Amino acid sequence: MPIKSLSACFEDSFKTFGSNKAITFFRNGKIETQLTYEKLHKDISRFANFLSANALKKGDRVILLLGKSVISVVAHIALLKAGIIAVPLNSGFKKNELEYLLNDARAKMIMVDPDKTKMIRDIDPQINILEILTHLPYQDNNFFKSAIVSSPEIKITQNDPGLVIYTSGTTGYPKGAVLTHGNLVCDAKNIIFTWEISPKDVLCHALPLFHIHGLCFALHTAFLSGSHVLMLDRFTPKTVLQRLSSKHSSDTCSLFMAVPAMYTKLMDFIGDKSFDFSHMRLLTSGSAPLLEKEFNRITRIFGKEPVEREGMSETGMNFSNPLNGRKIPGSIGLPLPGVRVRIMNPDTRLDVKPGIVGEIWLKSSSITKGYWEKPAQTQKTYEEGWFKTGDLGRMDKDGYYFLTDRIKHLIITGGENVSAKEVETIINTIKGVKESSVVGIPDETWGEKVVALVEKTPGIQLSESKIKSICKEKLHNWKCPKKIVFTQDIPKNTMGKVLKEKVTEFFY
Repeated sequence: MPIKSLSACFEDSFKTFGSNKAITFFRNGKIETQLTYEKLHKDISRFANFLSANALKKGDRVILLLGKSVISVVAHIALLKAGIIAVPLNSGFKKNELEYLLNDARAKMIMVDPDKTKMIRDIDPQINILEILTHLPYQDNNFFKSAIVSSPEIKITQNDPGLVIYTSGTTGYPKGAVLTHGNLVCDAKNIIFTWEISPKDVLCHALPLFHIHGLCFALHTAFLSGSHVLMLDRFTPKTVLQRLSSKHSSDTCSLFMAVPAMYTKLMDFIGDKSFDFSHMRLLTSGSAPLLEKEFNRITRIFGKEPVEREGMSETGMNFSNPLNGRKIPGSIGLPLPGVRVRIMNPDTRLDVKPGIVGEIWLKSSSITKGYWEKPAQTQKTYEEGWFKTGDLGRMDKDGYYFLTDRIKHLIITGGENVSAKEVETIINTIKGVKESSVVGIPDETWGEKVVALVEKTPGIQLSESKIKSICKEKLHNWKCPKKIVFTQDIPKNTMGKVLKEKVTEFFY
């Protein structure tokens, strides 16, 4: 049976849950806008017809360079409804970052906040710009509301592209993963099934909307399941805790999705204060590794173990610890329904045995067929129909999976392979270390040498010699850092992933 398009699935959901609250938007911690599913549905139809009336057609690409807002949500789903490919980008990108992305996407239109217009014009004088005032209350954005409400007569299939998500770009230039309507529906349904998301759920949404985490894993699944989304304009510990701890009637949160850095900031803000989170049924963590000490801290403060999971821009969500069942700190959990996994020796291309580290290969209906206009890189990423993730990992005897490193982060020193993550795990256990990042830098004698950037816990004395001494007690000598640099902040992208190329710059 063919899979419906994502826009058709949204249509079904909006009609089913018409009078239910769909979204409550908070700006600066205060309610600004509330929409039912019926109202949201009508406005999305109007916006889709407005786009069609402005010479946009099926298959065109439109960049969303907008602040987080209700209007940006409506614009995104309207693009899907009109058969147009949405390209969400971080509204905080600078000119040099956008030059590459605009040139790569070759979009027909870009939706921007007016303060970005001059920068966009400097990059591309010809591009069609639609200015949208995201700082205004949603109800004051009337530019599309005179359009008719009826659905545009555009046939959209599961094979039509719906979204281009650019990879994080932790190394090199970002690549645009092209996700079809079928990919997006499969991914959303997997998450809804695995985490038992339902119309009873109330989601505190504090993630950005330009990554797959906040856009697909959170927003898409909530709308397709009829949940109520409490959308915050930005993440601040005070506002998030107000929402998570509130027990106000139907707005009582049951679900929170976040990255590890958010949990750390929340727990630092809580300090010795006491909050009641007993009404919450699910806390999820992803987009970056969650340290075991932070897993335990979340469990103690929130009274519930977080559910760690793993996903990629190219694949959707692949693994999750069970909602009800054993959760292993540091594990990405079990494969989602329909996700096939192999762990391969990168050199021999043979499957390895349980417990042995290899490259994780995947097959599922949610995985992209390729990168936007990059056939050579697409071809390199696939082998015999399997998507090669570039992640090194292992499976234990119970079927739980663990990520050990990225292949590109392996350090080869004196002919020996060193996992940066293995060294980081040792350093992160040392009292006074908040977090570490280990990289390899060129060395005339050994090819590469191991070095570490360390973020210290404020108020605790810690020396380079002490870290080196503890590493020598627990690791082979060739795995130990030859140089350690201290910093106040390890460089990360917006989703909390460490930018290894920026870390390397500390050692030159």
